[in-house]
Amino acid sequence: MVHSAYDCVELVRDVPTKIESIQSYGSKLLAGCSDGSLRIFAAEAESSDGSKSYALERNLLGFAKKPVVSMAVVESRELLISLSESIAFHKLPSFETIAVITKAKGANVFCWDHRRGFLCFARQKRVCVFRHDDGRGFVEVKEFGVVDTVKSMCWCGENICLGIRREYVILNTSTGALSEVFTSGRLAPPLVVSLPSGELLLGKENIGVFVDQNGKLLPEGRICWSEAPLEVVIQKPYAMALLPRFVEIRSLRAPYPLIQTVVLRNVRHLSHSNNSVILALDNSIHGLFPVPLGAQIVQLTASGNFEEALSLCKLLPPEDSSLRAAKEGSIHIRYAHYLFDNGSYEEAMEHFLASQVDITYVLSLYSSIILPKTTIVHDPEKLDIYGDASYLTRGSSGGSDDMEPSSTSHMSEYDEYAALESKKMNHNMLMALIKYLQKKRFSFIEKATAEGTEEVVLDAVGDNFASYNRLKKTNKGRGNISVSSGAREMASILDTALLQALLLTGQSSVALELLRGVNYCDLKICEEILQKGNHHVALLELYKHNSLHREALELLHKLLDESKSGQSEVNQRFKPEDIVEYLKPLCGTDPILVLEFSMLVLESCPSQTIDLFLSGNIPADMVSSYLKKHSPNMQARYLELMLAMNENAVSGNLQNEMVHIYLSEVLEWHADLSAHQNWDEKAYSPTRKKLLSALESIAGYNPEALLKRLPPDALYEERAILLGKMNQHELALSLYVHLNTPELALSYCDRVYESMQQPSAKSSSSIYLVLLQIYLNPRRTTAGFERRITNLLSPQNKTIPKLTSTPSMKTRGRGSKKIASIEGAEDTKVSLSSTDSGKSDDGDADEYSEGSSTIMLDEVLNLLSRRWDRINGAQALKLLPKETKLQDLLSFLGPLLRKSSEMHRNCSVIKSLRQSENLQVKDELFSQRKAVVKITSDSMCSLCHKKIGTSVFAVYPNGSTLVHFVCFRDSQNMKAVGKGSQLRKRL
Repeated sequence: MVHSAYDCVELVRDVPTKIESIQSYGSKLLAGCSDGSLRIFAAEAESSDGSKSYALERNLLGFAKKPVVSMAVVESRELLISLSESIAFHKLPSFETIAVITKAKGANVFCWDHRRGFLCFARQKRVCVFRHDDGRGFVEVKEFGVVDTVKSMCWCGENICLGIRREYVILNTSTGALSEVFTSGRLAPPLVVSLPSGELLLGKENIGVFVDQNGKLLPEGRICWSEAPLEVVIQKPYAMALLPRFVEIRSLRAPYPLIQTVVLRNVRHLSHSNNSVILALDNSIHGLFPVPLGAQIVQLTASGNFEEALSLCKLLPPEDSSLRAAKEGSIHIRYAHYLFDNGSYEEAMEHFLASQVDITYVLSLYSSIILPKTTIVHDPEKLDIYGDASYLTRGSSGGSDDMEPSSTSHMSEYDEYAALESKKMNHNMLMALIKYLQKKRFSFIEKATAEGTEEVVLDAVGDNFASYNRLKKTNKGRGNISVSSGAREMASILDTALLQALLLTGQSSVALELLRGVNYCDLKICEEILQKGNHHVALLELYKHNSLHREALELLHKLLDESKSGQSEVNQRFKPEDIVEYLKPLCGTDPILVLEFSMLVLESCPSQTIDLFLSGNIPADMVSSYLKKHSPNMQARYLELMLAMNENAVSGNLQNEMVHIYLSEVLEWHADLSAHQNWDEKAYSPTRKKLLSALESIAGYNPEALLKRLPPDALYEERAILLGKMNQHELALSLYVHLNTPELALSYCDRVYESMQQPSAKSSSSIYLVLLQIYLNPRRTTAGFERRITNLLSPQNKTIPKLTSTPSMKTRGRGSKKIASIEGAEDTKVSLSSTDSGKSDDGDADEYSEGSSTIMLDEVLNLLSRRWDRINGAQALKLLPKETKLQDLLSFLGPLLRKSSEMHRNCSVIKSLRQSENLQVKDELFSQRKAVVKITSDSMCSLCHKKIGTSVFAVYPNGSTLVHFVCFRDSQNMKAVGKGSQLRKRL
């Protein structure tokens, strides 16, 4: 016997006649006897042990002519059904016979459908169904034939399950069809028992099989009795079977274990009462009264039958929900300890999870897990329910000693085997703990996150906003993040323990995923553990999650150096790109830290590092100054990429800085070549090309400062560009002529021409005339330009003159008047201002005579032929020498004259069109003036609706609308006033 689920009490003794059947009605017992009498026993006073004694209240002699073999009480209809010679119905509580079914004479078994009021009985090989008409009579419904005598029957929905001599069948009461279920046993008669859920329990020898209402086997399994039962009574959560020598009680929960055995001889019948089971012996009546559930639970727990105890807890009444939860929790804890001590770690964790015990209690079973300090105080009464302190200590667990590392210095073979088994057990223990913590983690993290968010919101809108800001600042640096809430403390304990368990079981990848997500791992404990275990990648994630970016980058740099030297203890090889990837999210929050650590990998991966600066939106001035100090050779490259990406994002200072860097490199290159006498003005290094391109395209540098750095005998092309930036166009063009590079001179003129916003004949074409003058007298313009540049850069000359066109030269008496008049030429010649005119401070030192100068006639003619449309033809002809042949000017004058003729023709056509349009307008004016308006006596004013009469009138342009002139004038004045008021409202 496992435990006492029922107490057996003798209720009635020494009944003079043999008892054939037993039923209960309220508090009374009804015993059908073999002499056909019905004995009624009533309860007397309760005894000290809570049991009741019964005494004979009435004896109904002649209740039946033959022994009453079976009875059924229908309390809902106040009926008693008895089976003797026939089936009779008696009114309760008077026991008056109200109906006798004569057709049931010879019946051996019956069953009653409480829901519909149907009676079914079997007589020989016939099955009959009667219906109670809610009056005093019964109506026969149907009669069916079966193959053999029915031994047992029971309603199953609208069908009937019949236990025939050798098999079970389902009888369809609508069609009469029989469907076989399975065969019954050979030794024991068939037995059909209805379950409270509507299913059936069918007996086959000593086995009870569960089937549904259609006869299909259920997956619940089967009950194995000690012997073949004669009767079975169901009283949840137990099933009681009447066996030949005793009454056997089994649980209805798989695997249907034996609960109790009640040894009683000569038990003839079992009957279900309100809260007990009545046993009828030959001459006495006993009662099986259930032991209170609480007492049963205590018994089962003490004996170690935890599963059965938990199943009984679910039967406690709903009003005792707190008691039920407490008992279930305590049983789960005891059961978990039992399973844990016996090596069933996963099952133990399931019961710890169901008990809702604090995780610190479970973690106390693992001595190798280091937990952070906590301010939470737990109620010991909730844990030590039974007062057994051994269950709350680590000593109660088989894992405490096993978790300690064992010494291997003096191990024998047996000790090695034991160590291997201990290691396996430790691994299983930790795996069970991991599953337990992962199941608990979601709710913990959710509560901790919600709590943190709520605190932030309250502090932000409340009076503690300043304190919250101070707290944020203090938590940003090195050390543990302050955790002041219960939910976050518990989340920290859980995550710290989970991380350790994952590392101890070799699940580094899962531990890494834990650290990459939202977690509350204790920084100090986890840092120490990760450092000892060389889990560097996980340590990086720990630092990153706690915003300890400097520590993370220092570790990453250390690992990078070890990877390069081949001394790394980890399998993963770190690359400089890893530092760049780590720095990307920090560009917006800590640019100084980004610049500091980017210098460590700038040389090894310059492209990625500069892309980091560009994509991270770090201020360009900050990056440039940092690069200038720590990596000057990369500063120019960074500025180049910045300009290529967005020129407006680079300030003038940075543009000037980049140009100076280029110039410094070019000067070093020039000095090196000059030292070996290999300098060539037409040689272009990559840096010089960049310098020339930057000088032409960038506008943010200071040309005067750069011009001072140029050597006097080299880099003329750079000098020319700088002079052009200073609007010293004559000097710049003189340099190009001096270099004998007419294409560069022409390109220079084109840039100046195209850079002007609104070019006109006088302002834009004058640059080509300046070049023309230089070609006509190159010796004058190129002589002494070095001295002029020196004067230009002198402190007294601070202004930068612009190109102008002044009528300073007198007209030379050369050229055709007809050609000069084509462009509307004035009697002027191009000259420059005081600085740009080419005159020096030495008076007439630069005066020259045209006859003594060498003319670059080919360049002059090439310029005129290629840019004829941008040059003032009249002024160009005045500048040309008298000896110039007209044939050489065909390429210049030809298109120029064609364009002039075309413009003259176009202007003539336009003039004719304008005259024609003028005549048309005049003709229309005359036709409008000829309009006639006829005023009659019926003509009305469209404004005042009065007759026009002889008054002065006005006519609208449509010719049909007539108004008084006075009305027209008043309407115009009203419109003017309205517009004025609207204007004042707008103002």
